[in-house]
Amino acid sequence: MEKTAGLFMNDTWQTVYLLNASHPVGEIQTDTDGNPIAFISFPTSKILYGENITYQIAYRIILKSRSLPPISENQSGTLNEINGELKEKYCRAKGPWQVEQDELRDLAFKIAGNETNVLVLLKKFILWIKSNIDYESQDLPKYPIETIKSKKGDCDDQANLLITFCRIIGIPAYLQIGCIYLPQRESENIIWEGHWMLRLTKMGWHGWAVVYVPPWGWIPVDLTYVPRILSDPLSAIREAAIITHATVQYSNVIETDYIASSRSYREFLLSNGFKIYEHDAMFEEIEKYSERDNLRLPRFYAFICLSVSSSNIVKATGIREDLIRKS
Repeated sequence: MEKTAGLFMNDTWQTVYLLNASHPVGEIQTDTDGNPIAFISFPTSKILYGENITYQIAYRIILKSRSLPPISENQSGTLNEINGELKEKYCRAKGPWQVEQDELRDLAFKIAGNETNVLVLLKKFILWIKSNIDYESQDLPKYPIETIKSKKGDCDDQANLLITFCRIIGIPAYLQIGCIYLPQRESENIIWEGHWMLRLTKMGWHGWAVVYVPPWGWIPVDLTYVPRILSDPLSAIREAAIITHATVQYSNVIETDYIASSRSYREFLLSNGFKIYEHDAMFEEIEKYSERDNLRLPRFYAFICLSVSSSNIVKATGIREDLIRKS
């Protein structure tokens, strides 16, 4: 049996190492959205009733200094200044973003009006969502039209609605998933009618939008971490968790319909009698300082993902699509 495990991303904001795994790690590839994944080999090709599999993966994550350029409405570019290739890739009706749905299109254009300034448009969308959608966490993600109709949604539900609005009017956008270091956090959730038990230690899973705004490029927009967005909509950018808190980027969702995958996965577990016990944890290593330069060096974190089995439990890890449900 061979399954995939996500490896987190390496970029200018973080460096991630795969420390060890309880089973052999084979070929490393990228998934449909460009995220690195590793194939893990298990000693058996299938699990029979009453059997179980347990495995563990550990990562070391080095977070680096993060900052955003100063942003202001009067310096923002317009829709016409966005590269056509970016629009082609990041404004399509792919994944969970229902950009061709009439109700969503009508609403997006109504909110936008005649505005062409990209940052002003983004501000309008942020204000509308925060004024009309209440935060509510559920054990399955919603499509944007479902979020509109229920007027409720959590981190990725609200982010996906924003991404849909942006894509409809021609602003490139996608979803990013990661985990926030929360040193006081210890929680255990049982979802999917008892078929998934998720324990989180010193961390929580989170989702936010990444939006292209000329001339600055890609910027994070966090609709649920920042407390005062209604009074200052652009604080969703300036005070996003990825900027202000110890947050690790796990993966990008650009094309994959992870909502459909989550629902199919739930149905698979329930219909086949499988159960999962998963334990995700983050631990901070000792901070290091440079006394000579009087500088604080990047903080070091170790992320450990455990999947612990009991009778009739199995986990194909690495697909963190479901794990943002719902920390």
